[in-house]
Amino acid sequence: MSAYRESHRSYHTLQHLGECLALFAEAIDLAANPGTVELALWFHDAVYAPRSGDNERRSAEWAVHELEAAGVSSDVRQRVFDLILATCHNAVPADADAQLLVDIDLAILGAPPHRFAEYDRQVREEYRWVPGFLYRIKRKQVLNAFLARAEIFNTPYFRARFEASARVNLRGAINAA
Repeated sequence: MSAYRESHRSYHTLQHLGECLALFAEAIDLAANPGTVELALWFHDAVYAPRSGDNERRSAEWAVHELEAAGVSSDVRQRVFDLILATCHNAVPADADAQLLVDIDLAILGAPPHRFAEYDRQVREEYRWVPGFLYRIKRKQVLNAFLARAEIFNTPYFRARFEASARVNLRGAINAA
């Protein structure tokens, strides 16, 4: 998708999409509706404008539009829409497919240290227009919110694989900010 190649993107790129799809391939057996989860993954960051607060909604709307044009049923379109909105990360996902999608999206938090550091630099680059002192304050708030959760990951599979390293990465990023 050309949207993932937009020049203002540093993290929300084809690299992120590829990492998400690779993780999904490894955990596909956790999905109740694999095809729907995969569609949501393809579109979950299709719209990404760092100055906007409605990227997920706009991505979901784009997905619905494209799926409607392709003749996909309204039930599947609605499900993809709902799954993409789950990536707002403002509530605990309600069902297994949403939990899987959110865990895949957040898996970067538990990446090996070199990849997490690259991710952290990429996010900063996407917010290069924010003054350094303000970025550090806001970034710490976001990272602390993840760290404050009883469990960062929703599924036992992702918890076992990434929870401990995510907590180490988050603490390190918070201390470095």
